[in-house]
Amino acid sequence: MSDLTERKAQSRADGFARRKAAHAADPGTGAGELSAFLAGHRGVPLSGYMPIRTEIDPLPAMAEAAAYGPVGIPVILAAGQPLKFALWEPDMPLVEGAFGARIPEVPEFFEPEIVIVPLVAFDARGGRLGYGGGFYDRTLEQLRAQRPTLAIGFAYAAQQADALPLEPTDQRLDFIVTEAGMTDLRQSSDAS
Repeated sequence: MSDLTERKAQSRADGFARRKAAHAADPGTGAGELSAFLAGHRGVPLSGYMPIRTEIDPLPAMAEAAAYGPVGIPVILAAGQPLKFALWEPDMPLVEGAFGARIPEVPEFFEPEIVIVPLVAFDARGGRLGYGGGFYDRTLEQLRAQRPTLAIGFAYAAQQADALPLEPTDQRLDFIVTEAGMTDLRQSSDAS
């Protein structure tokens, strides 16, 4: 195992531990902060996610956003491939998808301009550490090659790390939204 792989594995383990503790103490205010952020982008096609494990829950904010424009959720088609995004509405029929995430029973695909990204850890420069499959990195690279696409990390504030071991292929976040508020990361990532 390479040094970078080992450092990523340790950062991921640390992030999971911080996320688990934050999830256990979740005051439920994160979705309100996400809704406040999304209010400035009403009607812009966006994708959220169906929370799994101890991920912070974006569903209330997604439901509110769905009243103003298209909202989707990610669908994993195959390992090593970018994600596709299927239109989602509150209370629509869902089935079990890859990695335990629920997906629409009959997916209707579209391309979002805002992607709400789950994560294990983030840093103040827009770095993001996910589960290690590279799905969001491939997807954001593909979407950003076609049009401006905002990546909004949604996490507990406790998931912030001082620094993360990143690779050139790791796509940076534009904003981070936590239960404590929103941070614009675009300036700090330009400085790196």
